[in-house]
Amino acid sequence: MSGLEALLRRERAVAAGAVVAVTALAWTYIWRGAGMGMSALEMTALTLFPHLGPNPMAGMQMTAPGWITVVLMWWAMMIAMMTPSAAPLVLLYGRALRQSVPEPRPAYAAPIVLAAGYLAAWLVFSIAAASLQFALVRTGLLESMMLRSASAALSATVLLAAGVYQLTPLKLVCLRQCRGPVEFLVRHWRRGRSGAFLMGVRHGAWCIGCCWMLMALLFVGGVMNLAWIALLTLLVAAEKIAPGGVWVGRAAGTVLIAWGIATLLV
Repeated sequence: MSGLEALLRRERAVAAGAVVAVTALAWTYIWRGAGMGMSALEMTALTLFPHLGPNPMAGMQMTAPGWITVVLMWWAMMIAMMTPSAAPLVLLYGRALRQSVPEPRPAYAAPIVLAAGYLAAWLVFSIAAASLQFALVRTGLLESMMLRSASAALSATVLLAAGVYQLTPLKLVCLRQCRGPVEFLVRHWRRGRSGAFLMGVRHGAWCIGCCWMLMALLFVGGVMNLAWIALLTLLVAAEKIAPGGVWVGRAAGTVLIAWGIATLLV
């Protein structure tokens, strides 16, 4: 057996390595600024500590990014934030194939195709988010440079809407689909690589239904705010993977509602 054949037989390792590599590339792209004109670290610092200087934007050459650049920025963020929580499904699918496909037919590619379908669903979401970002910037509700809410009313509305959605039956239905990879594969199994892609798209759609309002919180804390992105990534992972994730989501919803009310009052 050649070295390549031995590697291809280890489809679980290949799939896991691909998930890690894609996630790392996405985080690197975000860290370098995702085409926004400055690094994410600089944007995070100016978002969290606006008192760094009398005119923190002085001397920085920034141009308005194009629509495709903004779509890619959102997609990179979704890949970085959502891929780790989708890893259990990808790896479980690879294991199921390994047990069902007779040797010597390695199923190394199918889990990657499933992941591609999952990320394709988030690309559709990213297109919608980028379009909304442009609309909010044009109306002045979103700061064009820091990409965060410039309106207390907008911030409170997003916080309250996200908090309420966390407590709705629809959120719970979507979350259960995301938390149950075994049940998902049993109910939605499709043969072949096209079937794997469609399963990935379907799982991505459930995850969008679960997390779309949480992603809208980026407009409140700053679209390129690394601290905000990391916090939401941990929340999503806890909801989908950790024991008691449902209660984590409900607790987060309660906090968001209280935060939204405080924003309106203060």
